[in-house]
Amino acid sequence: MFFTGFSQTKKTYVYSIIGKDTLKLDVYTPDNLTASDSLPVLIWMHGGSFMSGNRDNSSEKKLAEIVTQKGFIGVSISYRLTRKGESTGFGCECTKEEKISTFKNAIIDYLDASLYIYKNSKAFNVDRTKMIAGGSSAGAEVVLNAVYLKDYFLKDSPKYNELKFAGILSLSGAVLTADYINKNNAIPTMLFHGTSDRLVPYYSASHHKCDFSKPGYLKLDGSYVIAKKLKELDSSYYLYAVKGGKHEISSIPFEKINVILDFFNQASFNKKKVQTKKVVKKQA
Repeated sequence: MFFTGFSQTKKTYVYSIIGKDTLKLDVYTPDNLTASDSLPVLIWMHGGSFMSGNRDNSSEKKLAEIVTQKGFIGVSISYRLTRKGESTGFGCECTKEEKISTFKNAIIDYLDASLYIYKNSKAFNVDRTKMIAGGSSAGAEVVLNAVYLKDYFLKDSPKYNELKFAGILSLSGAVLTADYINKNNAIPTMLFHGTSDRLVPYYSASHHKCDFSKPGYLKLDGSYVIAKKLKELDSSYYLYAVKGGKHEISSIPFEKINVILDFFNQASFNKKKVQTKKVVKKQA
């Protein structure tokens, strides 16, 4: 079902309270919905190195509004910005243990937000079988690890077992290790990444290119490795790599929205196998 109207309603909800953090999400819905409508949903997590960013950044709002125009429910979430105000930030002076703890907190937040949408799916006109996990930069790192490595990060991961994501949209993301991706958890995954990204590796390399001697040395598997693993598993993927591109590829590619939604329509909703790798040169 696709809507042609351009007006939406945005409502804000509290999905979790953890310590001093009251975590909220915005739900965007078409104004012309009926009570019986059940639509796919994109649950989006913004970037910002776990130090900055908001669920209602102009780009996040624009993305939610556009997908709502194209027959989705758009959800943009807040999460704990664990590194905000920390002198070591999220770079090479932030220890490996602190980085993993930061990932873990954000993974919990993302899964809690998704579970909130899942449990209130009827009220939000959401089709539980068509939930797409999406994020940019730090957000992309989180959604990839939340889907593929939740059992690694969380002792109580079974509480989220009812969540079944239909696909992932990752803009400059990576996982702690692609070894956890297997036949049982592989789902259609669309990956955008610059091959020369120095913050989040495209291949398998150190996060933020930190030297081995630095406290923040942490090896990650990037989009190239994830796509390779999905191909080996005969699962659907779409890798859009920009040769020479850096972390700017984490910006939302609004000009590719129709390509993105078409991938999920085919691979996630219609269960067709799609395996695409597209490498383009960085524009001068």
